[in-house]
Amino acid sequence: MDKQSLETLRKKLPAEECVCNLADLFKMFGDSTRTKILCCLQVRDLNVGEIAEVLNMSVSAVSHQLRVLRSAKLVRGTKEGKEVRYALDDNHVTMILQCGMSHVNERD
Repeated sequence: MDKQSLETLRKKLPAEECVCNLADLFKMFGDSTRTKILCCLQVRDLNVGEIAEVLNMSVSAVSHQLRVLRSAKLVRGTKEGKEVRYALDDNHVTMILQCGMSHVNERD
């Protein structure tokens, strides 16, 4: 590849900070527990206890993962009385999950 082509390609790459942020986002999906939680929330909004019951996990383990997912802006919590109901943060999270599932399923 000639120098001009290389430079053209370099200019089309996203900024370093953007690439690092994207890598950090995909790390969130690298943990099967977090991915299971996201899949549950793709079906419906749930509280911590419901997620723990569905996944046969402790409430504290689910709470920890929800904190991680909230910090990554993948889930949001809404206070309802004494409980917090969790949901996917926005439609982009659903799209990421759907694209990932589509890719995994086509490889079989």
